[in-house]
Amino acid sequence: MNRQSNTLGILYLIAGISIFSVQDLILKLISGGYPLYEAMIIRGLTSVPLLLIVAHLDGGIRSLFTKGLVKMLLRGVVLFVTYFSFYIALAGLPLPTTVALYYSGPLFITLLSVFFLGERVGLVAWIAVIAGFVGVIIMVRPGTALFNWAALLPVLSGLTYSIAMIAARKMGGVETAAALAFWGNAVFLLAAGLLGLYFGTGNHVITSHPSLVFLTMGWVTPSPFDIMLMMLCGVIAAFGLGLLTQAYRIAAASKVAPFEYTGLIWSLLWGWIFWRDWPDFQGWIGIAIIAGAGICILLREKMQTPERAE
Repeated sequence: MNRQSNTLGILYLIAGISIFSVQDLILKLISGGYPLYEAMIIRGLTSVPLLLIVAHLDGGIRSLFTKGLVKMLLRGVVLFVTYFSFYIALAGLPLPTTVALYYSGPLFITLLSVFFLGERVGLVAWIAVIAGFVGVIIMVRPGTALFNWAALLPVLSGLTYSIAMIAARKMGGVETAAALAFWGNAVFLLAAGLLGLYFGTGNHVITSHPSLVFLTMGWVTPSPFDIMLMMLCGVIAAFGLGLLTQAYRIAAASKVAPFEYTGLIWSLLWGWIFWRDWPDFQGWIGIAIIAGAGICILLREKMQTPERAE
């Protein structure tokens, strides 16, 4: 990898993260008027033809049907929990808080890589992991009057994301990225459809918390503009994934991965513009610790495995 390709990869990744931030913004904007499963169904249906095109270009449609299909579907279930818990959290938490807690993912990846991949973790990495979880506790604030149970949802999202990524490491040498994405979307769409069948009638609405309302409200016929927003989420999912994949394809992972945390900047920006959300002093401390710990872990991987990164 030369410096030019690394620079281009960083630009691709920043662009992909910024595009995905728009999806988070859209879902939070519609969370008060539409159920989550409705947005997930429309997004999933929009993604299908786009992902089929990607699969055609990346090994052909036949590459979707391999002996590892069951494993890919199981990974899709884990990813559904990732997306579902993150999206539900958006309705009940400020956007910056949700995104910051989701970035606990690298901490979980480091822990799981020790137990499932046999990787060695040095003292600095362990300190970073412990510090990162301290940052999570600071933001979640358990046992205080400010505690919101929805804050546990993006942490769950980070955990299940790390499980899916560990699985991808094991499967990536056999399955194509297009196949992993396609079957992940298929599970996403099926699960959303089942939620729609149960909650769509509007007979099971729970109004005690915004996150529960986002999950349980009945089907609402969307306006043309709103259905375009939901479809845009599908385009974002496919296009943004393409940018991120291209970033890691042409550049060293250790060079581009720390820039994933630019998502925090976008969450702060959108949160302030649309809802005037701004972290308090304790929130800033938690965000700084989580981001710092995650970047430290990513840089540690670069230093320990330069030949793999390059």
